[in-house]
Amino acid sequence: MQMQHKTPETVCPVARSVEVVGDKWTILVLRELYMGATRFEEMQIQTGATPQMLTSRLKALEADGMVERRLYNEKPARYEYQLTDKGRDFYPVVYALRAWGEKWCKSADEGLAMHFVHRACGHDVGIASVCPHCGVAVGREDLESSISEGFLNERVVRRDVFKGRL
Repeated sequence: MQMQHKTPETVCPVARSVEVVGDKWTILVLRELYMGATRFEEMQIQTGATPQMLTSRLKALEADGMVERRLYNEKPARYEYQLTDKGRDFYPVVYALRAWGEKWCKSADEGLAMHFVHRACGHDVGIASVCPHCGVAVGREDLESSISEGFLNERVVRRDVFKGRL
Protein backbone atom coordinates (compact mmCIF):
# COMPACT_ATOMS: atom_id res chain seq x y z
CA MET A 1 0.00 0.00 0.00
CA GLN A 2 1.49 3.30 -1.07
CA MET A 3 0.22 6.53 0.40
CA GLN A 4 -1.29 8.94 -2.05
CA HIS A 5 0.46 12.25 -1.58
CA LYS A 6 -0.84 15.62 -2.63
CA THR A 7 0.70 16.94 -5.83
CA PRO A 8 4.40 17.20 -5.05
CA GLU A 9 6.01 20.61 -5.08
CA THR A 10 9.24 19.15 -6.41
CA VAL A 11 10.52 16.28 -8.50
CA CYS A 12 13.49 15.93 -6.12
CA PRO A 13 13.43 12.42 -4.59
CA VAL A 14 15.40 13.61 -1.54
CA ALA A 15 12.79 16.26 -0.72
CA ARG A 16 9.99 13.73 -1.24
CA SER A 17 11.73 11.17 1.00
CA VAL A 18 12.23 13.73 3.75
CA GLU A 19 8.47 14.31 3.71
CA VAL A 20 8.06 10.69 4.85
CA VAL A 21 11.02 10.10 7.17
CA GLY A 22 12.58 13.50 7.76
CA ASP A 23 12.61 13.85 11.52
CA LYS A 24 14.52 12.36 14.43
CA TRP A 25 11.58 10.47 15.92
CA THR A 26 10.63 8.69 12.71
CA ILE A 27 14.21 7.55 12.13
CA LEU A 28 14.47 6.31 15.73
CA VAL A 29 11.17 4.42 15.42
CA LEU A 30 12.47 2.75 12.28
CA ARG A 31 15.76 1.92 14.07
CA GLU A 32 13.76 0.14 16.77
CA LEU A 33 11.75 -1.80 14.22
CA TYR A 34 14.99 -2.91 12.50
CA MET A 35 16.31 -3.99 15.91
CA GLY A 36 13.25 -6.18 16.40
CA ALA A 37 11.01 -4.02 18.60
CA THR A 38 7.39 -4.36 17.53
CA ARG A 39 5.50 -3.09 20.57
CA PHE A 40 4.64 0.50 21.40
CA GLU A 41 6.07 0.47 24.92
CA GLU A 42 9.49 -0.83 23.88
CA MET A 43 9.70 1.74 21.09
CA GLN A 44 8.75 4.48 23.53
CA ILE A 45 11.36 3.34 26.05
CA GLN A 46 14.19 3.14 23.56
CA THR A 47 13.43 6.29 21.57
CA GLY A 48 12.49 8.50 24.51
CA ALA A 49 9.49 9.77 22.55
CA THR A 50 6.37 10.89 24.35
CA PRO A 51 3.32 8.67 23.77
CA GLN A 52 1.79 11.39 21.58
CA MET A 53 4.96 11.77 19.51
CA LEU A 54 5.33 8.02 19.02
CA THR A 55 1.65 7.60 18.17
CA SER A 56 1.82 10.31 15.52
CA ARG A 57 4.97 8.84 13.94
CA LEU A 58 3.58 5.31 13.88
CA LYS A 59 0.32 6.53 12.35
CA ALA A 60 2.24 8.46 9.69
CA LEU A 61 4.45 5.46 8.91
CA GLU A 62 1.36 3.28 8.69
CA ALA A 63 -0.46 5.75 6.46
CA ASP A 64 2.55 5.88 4.16
CA GLY A 65 2.79 2.11 3.93
CA MET A 66 6.08 1.76 5.84
CA VAL A 67 4.57 -0.27 8.72
CA GLU A 68 1.51 -2.40 9.34
CA ARG A 69 -0.30 -2.48 12.64
CA ARG A 70 -1.40 -5.93 13.81
CA LEU A 71 -3.69 -6.78 16.70
CA TYR A 72 -1.99 -9.10 19.19
CA ASN A 73 -4.41 -8.72 22.14
CA GLU A 74 -8.16 -8.12 21.92
CA LYS A 75 -9.06 -6.98 25.44
CA PRO A 76 -7.65 -4.47 25.83
CA ALA A 77 -6.84 -3.89 22.17
CA ARG A 78 -3.06 -3.96 21.76
CA TYR A 79 -1.14 -3.74 18.53
CA GLU A 80 2.32 -4.51 17.31
CA TYR A 81 3.99 -2.91 14.34
CA GLN A 82 5.68 -4.75 11.49
CA LEU A 83 7.74 -3.34 8.67
CA THR A 84 6.31 -3.65 5.18
CA ASP A 85 8.46 -4.18 2.09
CA LYS A 86 8.58 -0.40 1.73
CA GLY A 87 9.74 -0.05 5.34
CA ARG A 88 12.37 -2.76 4.93
CA ASP A 89 13.65 -1.02 1.81
CA PHE A 90 14.57 2.03 3.94
CA TYR A 91 17.10 -0.02 5.92
CA PRO A 92 20.15 0.96 3.82
CA VAL A 93 19.50 4.61 4.73
CA VAL A 94 19.56 3.84 8.47
CA TYR A 95 22.63 1.62 7.95
CA ALA A 96 24.36 4.54 6.20
CA LEU A 97 23.37 6.92 9.03
CA ARG A 98 24.84 4.44 11.49
CA ALA A 99 28.12 4.28 9.55
CA TRP A 100 28.35 8.07 9.32
CA GLY A 101 27.52 8.45 13.01
CA GLU A 102 30.12 5.86 14.01
CA LYS A 103 32.76 7.75 12.04
CA TRP A 104 31.85 11.37 12.76
CA CYS A 105 29.74 11.54 15.93
CA LYS A 106 31.72 9.45 18.42
CA SER A 107 35.17 9.43 19.93
CA ALA A 108 37.56 6.78 18.67
CA ASP A 109 37.69 5.00 22.04
CA GLU A 110 33.93 4.30 22.18
CA GLY A 111 33.93 1.36 19.80
CA LEU A 112 31.07 0.31 17.56
CA ALA A 113 27.56 0.25 19.04
CA MET A 114 26.51 -2.58 16.73
CA HIS A 115 28.58 -5.24 15.02
CA PHE A 116 27.60 -6.77 11.71
CA VAL A 117 29.12 -10.03 10.50
CA HIS A 118 28.87 -11.14 6.89
CA ARG A 119 27.08 -14.48 7.13
CA ALA A 120 28.71 -15.87 3.98
CA CYS A 121 32.33 -15.50 5.14
CA GLY A 122 32.00 -14.89 8.90
CA HIS A 123 33.91 -11.61 8.97
CA ASP A 124 32.91 -8.36 10.68
CA VAL A 125 32.11 -5.68 8.12
CA GLY A 126 32.67 -2.76 10.52
CA ILE A 127 30.78 0.20 9.10
CA ALA A 128 31.15 -0.86 5.46
CA SER A 129 28.47 -1.87 3.00
CA VAL A 130 31.01 -4.08 1.22
CA CYS A 131 32.64 -6.91 3.16
CA PRO A 132 36.29 -5.94 3.59
CA HIS A 133 37.28 -9.62 3.67
CA CYS A 134 35.63 -10.98 0.52
CA GLY A 135 34.66 -7.78 -1.33
CA VAL A 136 30.96 -8.65 -1.62
CA ALA A 137 28.33 -5.93 -1.28
CA VAL A 138 26.18 -6.74 1.75
CA GLY A 139 22.56 -6.00 2.53
CA ARG A 140 20.56 -6.48 5.71
CA GLU A 141 19.74 -10.09 4.82
CA ASP A 142 23.48 -10.86 4.48
CA LEU A 143 24.41 -9.66 7.96
CA GLU A 144 24.21 -11.09 11.45
CA SER A 145 24.00 -8.27 13.97
CA SER A 146 25.04 -8.09 17.58
CA ILE A 147 24.81 -5.23 20.01
CA SER A 148 27.83 -3.98 21.93
CA GLU A 149 27.89 -4.31 25.70
CA GLY A 150 27.79 -0.52 26.11
CA PHE A 151 24.77 -0.06 23.84
CA LEU A 152 23.00 -3.03 25.43
CA ASN A 153 23.59 -1.59 28.91
CA GLU A 154 22.23 1.78 27.78
CA ARG A 155 19.06 0.10 26.51
CA VAL A 156 18.65 -1.93 29.73
CA VAL A 157 19.00 1.21 31.85
CA ARG A 158 16.35 2.98 29.74
CA ARG A 159 13.99 0.04 30.26
CA ASP A 160 14.67 -0.07 34.00
CA VAL A 161 14.17 3.69 34.40
CA PHE A 162 10.92 3.51 32.41
CA LYS A 163 9.61 0.68 34.55
CA GLY A 164 10.61 2.48 37.77
CA ARG A 165 13.36 0.05 38.71
CA LEU A 166 16.06 2.72 39.02
